[in-house]
Amino acid sequence: RDALYYSVSWLSRYRSHLEAAGFEIRQNALPKQYFTGTAEVKFDIKEKNDWFDVYGVVIFGDFRIPFLKLRKYILNDIREFELPDGSVAILPGEWFSRYKILYPFIKGEGFQMTFHRHHAHLLPVGTLPVNTAWLNGLYQDFEQLPQVALPEELKADLRSYQLTGYRWMYTLFRHNLGGCLADDMGLGKTVQAIAYLLKVRKLLKTIPAKKAAGSAQLSLFEDAETVSGQPASLVVMPTSLVHNWESELARFAPVLKVYRHTGPQRMAYWQGHDPAAHYDVILTTYGTVRNDVEFMKDTEFFSLILDESQQIKNPHSKTYKAVIELKAKHRLVLTGTPVENSLADLWSQMNFINRGLLGSYAFFRQNFLLPVESKQEESVTTKLQMLVRPFILRRTKEEVASDLPPKMEQIIYCQMAPEQESEYEKEKSLIRNAILMSVENQGIRKSSMVILQGLMKLRQLANHPRLLHPESKMESGKFSEVIRLLENIVAENHKVLVFSSFVNHLELVQEQLEKENWKYSILTGSSRNRKEIIRQFQDDQDNHIFLISLKAGGLGLNLTSAGYVF
Repeated sequence: RDALYYSVSWLSRYRSHLEAAGFEIRQNALPKQYFTGTAEVKFDIKEKNDWFDVYGVVIFGDFRIPFLKLRKYILNDIREFELPDGSVAILPGEWFSRYKILYPFIKGEGFQMTFHRHHAHLLPVGTLPVNTAWLNGLYQDFEQLPQVALPEELKADLRSYQLTGYRWMYTLFRHNLGGCLADDMGLGKTVQAIAYLLKVRKLLKTIPAKKAAGSAQLSLFEDAETVSGQPASLVVMPTSLVHNWESELARFAPVLKVYRHTGPQRMAYWQGHDPAAHYDVILTTYGTVRNDVEFMKDTEFFSLILDESQQIKNPHSKTYKAVIELKAKHRLVLTGTPVENSLADLWSQMNFINRGLLGSYAFFRQNFLLPVESKQEESVTTKLQMLVRPFILRRTKEEVASDLPPKMEQIIYCQMAPEQESEYEKEKSLIRNAILMSVENQGIRKSSMVILQGLMKLRQLANHPRLLHPESKMESGKFSEVIRLLENIVAENHKVLVFSSFVNHLELVQEQLEKENWKYSILTGSSRNRKEIIRQFQDDQDNHIFLISLKAGGLGLNLTSAGYVF
């Protein structure tokens, strides 16, 4: 059969040349009459907001067949297609590789079809008519990102790869598409996003406030209002990152008006002031969105950005179900680990930025997840990569090493957990009183030990309450942030050194690492086989974390395999 299909296909391709050379072509002794004329596919496209209408036709000689008629043939690898006159056309082999990925995402009937904008790149360029300048522009923009000037208000010098990320995000914005910036941790995803937020910001206008009730003039006690026809952009993140986002925005984009939607008074303030109309950027947390989604979903934000978007990797979680209800014109996600454990992590993030990009979860599981993870089907992996490639930008530290300085330092401020903060304030008051009493009774010189002991206790509480109260069930903001960062490093396949002056602090981290089943090494003053511990960390590619006490590892270590130090 393959030989027959090859012969018929070859004859179809070269028939005109053969006839021009004087050959007469006949079919004899074959069970079917095979079509041996020209066959081609043509699309005519018209843009309609997020969708575009497509007129799809397959031409076999004088016959014009709706493109949709070939769906079951292409999806099921059936080469023979019967034409209206009873002859059989052999569908060209390249049509199966070219169009199979299209059919699951087509809607329509007859010659009329609709595609979502984010599936436009699946259409082969050679089949497009000349009047689709916008679509050709889309292809061109993603082949070579257009030059986009940085906002004058940006107080940062972007490295070349960061400038590429900024241009990529703005190009997606121009084409009304969402994207996932998936650079390694430490490469500056936040500053790239801030540059984008500045670029899409619409200048706010000041207008007079409303007149006082029953008055013909403005009340002396009323201020003018700052409003814009463009709503604020919303950035959602883990609680531990809110302070960092505030700091980065103040540092790199002080012109942006920022509102923090957290804390017990947030509902009353929002309902009384409508921050979406009066600010450029609103910062909030995943937990807050889960709790406030019923009223937040009524606001349409301009851009919606999820930081550490692996937080929504479970499509059945309350977090995913909450953020998917939020409305926004443009969507972006930031993560160093778009896929942590399974391809399933990818679906929810892609569905958030471009709804329907990978079909329903059931479709994705059946057609991508199971074939790739259970059967390692390379052709399916290739199709998945083709679907998501325009919408994911990932650079590793190794790829941009020439663009990086020898060392980058970042201070990460961690908010204490509520109970921890309460205990800290209580202990601080006790220590303050003890110090004042000691100074009063013994003088400042003889009170030095009381002062040092008090500071040590506060250091321990700030790290983790269990350092001071071993049986405590309180959580630690710093500990949670360290574990979150370690999770990213393990998922990105990097190595990290974690130093602490408190051995029992390292032991708390060690306890959590064992729960997570992450491979690690630990070096303290009680370690006996120092050389072997170092060798195992250096040589074992699956060992990503080295816990080191400052006393044992402050000198004499040469750990070249690690790219991060906490």
